Amino acid sequence: MTQAACVQPPDQGETSRKIRDSLAEMISDNEAPGMIAAISSSKGIVAIGSAGVRKAGSDAALTDDDLVHIGSCTKAMTCALLAILVADGTLDWNTTLIEALPEVEPVIHSDYHQVTLWQLVTHRAGIRANAQDWWVHQDLELKDRRLAILKENLDEAPAVEVGEYHYSNLGYMVAGCMAEKLTGSTWESLLNKHLFEPLGMTSAGFGPPGENNGIDQPWGHIRANGQWQPKRFDNAEALGPAGRVHCTLEDWAKFLALQMLRGEKPVLDREKLDRLIEPVGNYAGGWGVTQRPWARGLALTHSGSNTMWYATVWVAPEIDRAFIVATNFCDDNSHALCDRMIGKLITIDR
Repeated sequence: MTQAACVQPPDQGETSRKIRDSLAEMISDNEAPGMIAAISSSKGIVAIGSAGVRKAGSDAALTDDDLVHIGSCTKAMTCALLAILVADGTLDWNTTLIEALPEVEPVIHSDYHQVTLWQLVTHRAGIRANAQDWWVHQDLELKDRRLAILKENLDEAPAVEVGEYHYSNLGYMVAGCMAEKLTGSTWESLLNKHLFEPLGMTSAGFGPPGENNGIDQPWGHIRANGQWQPKRFDNAEALGPAGRVHCTLEDWAKFLALQMLRGEKPVLDREKLDRLIEPVGNYAGGWGVTQRPWARGLALTHSGSNTMWYATVWVAPEIDRAFIVATNFCDDNSHALCDRMIGKLITIDR
């Protein structure tokens, strides 16, 4: 979408101006690189704004149409993909690890044998948070690499008792392995085929936004010695199902709209979408689930970071709204900063 195509009706333009002003203030107060924020509905972006630069030390402005890295907010997309595979009979939420991957039975701990797909995506499988080394087996094809990491990291007893909550990126990779084995395709190609293409998410991809050393897209940043250091880097490919997606906020809003639509069935019917937000405790299929007065009830949320970017989203289906914030930097203050901006978006939208 070109900058000219971003021209909005006066009311939306005023809301976008308020978003830009709030972002500019936050960027200035925190001497940070850049932020993008948006309010969206089941029909798409309602208002959007950006402030700051794509890369510290440059004068290339961050724009409303730039790509952002969404980190662990990817998990909701992985769950939507799995729900599509459940709907077509490839998987079931009660499919066990050994049913999908019988070849791993001799080498993984017996406590994992009956772990189900739903336990994996609700962080109830007892699996450690991360692989010991996400970068091993670079000589293997991606599906085989993930499977090798699975075998090497599930050979010991669970980190917590199966059934207890324990947030796990590795668990999401395991769920991805199950889908890859039963379809013969990588998680990346499955996501493109079943989610990104049907929803028209043409900007969506994997890894850090942009290419090489240019500033065609924003860089991520870390703080070192009191200064922001630009980084064009990401988590290992093996971690993909847990958090390697990038896209524009406009395209992210197309995905978020699924949980706000009533009646329409772009990739999943309402029953399958509702299953994704049935929490076990306070976490469901890629979503934290809670209640908020401003949301008039149900509110879905997630945050994500690859340590160089930070993103937070809240979805309120009852009021047909999603509130999205992404930064191209990450430090100890990023979570609080995004939360404050979410609060501002909610207030601006009233």
